[in-house]
Amino acid sequence: MDVIRVSGGARLAGQVHVVGAKNSALKLMAAALLAPGRSVITNVPRITDIAIMAEVLRRLGCQVSFADDDGADPAGGDGDGGAPRSCAVTIEVPPDPGTEADYDLVRRLRASICVLGPLLARRGYVRVAHPGGDAIGSRGLDMHVAGLARMGAEISGEHGFVIASAPRGLRGATIWLDFPSVGATENLVMAAVLARGVTEIDNAAREPEIVDICTMLTRMGAKIEGAGTSMLRIEGVPELRPVRHATVGDRIVAGTWAFAAAMTRGDVTVTGASPAFLEIALDKLVSAGCLVETRPDAFRVRLDRRPSAVDVVTLPFPGFATDLLPMAIGLASVSEGASLVTENIFDGRFMFVNEMARLGADIKTDGHHAVVRGRERLSSAPVRATDIRAGAGLVIAGLCADGVTEVSHVHHVDRGYPDFIADLRSLGVEVERATAPEEPAFTI
Repeated sequence: MDVIRVSGGARLAGQVHVVGAKNSALKLMAAALLAPGRSVITNVPRITDIAIMAEVLRRLGCQVSFADDDGADPAGGDGDGGAPRSCAVTIEVPPDPGTEADYDLVRRLRASICVLGPLLARRGYVRVAHPGGDAIGSRGLDMHVAGLARMGAEISGEHGFVIASAPRGLRGATIWLDFPSVGATENLVMAAVLARGVTEIDNAAREPEIVDICTMLTRMGAKIEGAGTSMLRIEGVPELRPVRHATVGDRIVAGTWAFAAAMTRGDVTVTGASPAFLEIALDKLVSAGCLVETRPDAFRVRLDRRPSAVDVVTLPFPGFATDLLPMAIGLASVSEGASLVTENIFDGRFMFVNEMARLGADIKTDGHHAVVRGRERLSSAPVRATDIRAGAGLVIAGLCADGVTEVSHVHHVDRGYPDFIADLRSLGVEVERATAPEEPAFTI
């Protein structure tokens, strides 16, 4: 298992390019199941999760191939002369794709549950293992199941699988979501585009990734109104056609670099992602003392002093993204003053706080609140990544510590950040990736 060793004291400076959003590309790959034939999705990040989703599709009978994505990355590669950060994924969907997503893959990638909606719409039956994914708290499928049931599906569960059938096809329905769940919204939209009649989804998620999938589906021939609002109206059509579609830029990776610039009192320009998707996050950085300049598809964050403490509350889009909470905690840990950070999305998001405490951060949690008292500098220590964003956040926090910080379980980082090490080096960081020594075995 690899580790990342990062030397503290670096001031990030330079430019970094962000490619397509993981949270969008995975769902776009699933959406390709809705139309037999060849769909091509470009600006897809070269990360572990994409490879897992490709294998999910292959086991459903699809042919999936990867090619270089010319023009998606103006830097032309990983900064060290390696392969491009993004790729084009070609998916050949058979007339009758398979109907079962195996446990050994689904447990590794929660996003694979999004094959539930399109397969149910196409085949009238689907058997998908209950998903796994990051350890950031309970994320049930209740809203997925309830919405599909209103559309006429019969849902059951056995032996760790969710089984859905609609032998007479899905029908339009009015669905109210108790919470604007991104996953439920995506599954229900993908099911509704081939259902008979009109489906209305109230309190739908509004994230840019939702807009992206609706854009692709519309180009495939779907009739969708209200993308980007809390009310979606989908008129079902008999069939869809394959398309070529470019993935929207990754706002979470872009936000990671924005907070890293602030934490290290640096000067970083981020290209490839719209600052409009990060308005609240960038506003928090302005309140912390940063100078933020924006363009339509890029922004620059500069800070030449210690950041000021700011309070943060995570909420569904357009609120502050929960995936940026580890970076907000990191910023608060080195800011002047005390910050109150409130997590409203995932009940396990604070799991990584104990690792931050090992770096000397002064954090006290109570339920879904954390009070963070900033320090001038953190202290290097061996720490463990608990999920994708926590892993990146711990590496960035290591930049604000004295000495060398070693972050283990960095396979989590691989799931969300293509060429993370190369990007850090291009911004002036002394960092290396190495294989961790095996732990000794103890017996009695």
